[in-house]
Amino acid sequence: MMRVLVVEDDVRLAEVLSSGLTAEGFDVDVVHDGFDGYWQAREGAHDVVVLDVLLPSISGYTVAKRLRAEEVWTPVLMLTAKDGEYDEADGLDVGADDYLRKPFSFVVLVARLRALARRGATPRPRLLSHGGLSLDPESGECMVNGKQLTLQPRERALLEALLRNRNRVMSKDRLLNAVWGLDSAGDTNLVEVYVSYLRRKIGAARIETIRSLGYRLVDPDA
Repeated sequence: MMRVLVVEDDVRLAEVLSSGLTAEGFDVDVVHDGFDGYWQAREGAHDVVVLDVLLPSISGYTVAKRLRAEEVWTPVLMLTAKDGEYDEADGLDVGADDYLRKPFSFVVLVARLRALARRGATPRPRLLSHGGLSLDPESGECMVNGKQLTLQPRERALLEALLRNRNRVMSKDRLLNAVWGLDSAGDTNLVEVYVSYLRRKIGAARIETIRSLGYRLVDPDA
């Protein structure tokens, strides 16, 4: 049975989530405070955490950031009423794995939680690097052969997805899910556009197109 921690200060919503997830076969723990959520996520053996952003005590952003700083890699899905693109980018930058805006579809929430649980608690080192290219997911600092680059939030998220899977070919659908979430499923033109943007900044030769399959990050000097 999959264990889920729900950190949500809206008691009614937390109860609805707990009831619905239990009916779907999850083992659910619920807390309503940011610090309590941090402590439970740090000490409990949960498969995934559902984390609200605006919480008493400390925010969801702070919870996620502290967990990652302490190398707690339990997958985190953030729930928030904020709907700005930069709010979403902030959540991903501090260590969340996925982001869902309120109001949301319960069916989509369950699908995302199962997807995150299948991914598991994969360690994510502070600095990602490959062939003279490096990215600090927390600060957003990107370097190419010692030269610092400025990346927009979506470009950063795309590069992070490629770096974390640097030995794999990433399909457009997988990149779309990793960077834009399931809500954008099917709009693969977004991936093509942002791959083009990223190539201009890090060098076209660093992102290889695998015909009919997707993209792969490569070391042009190897």
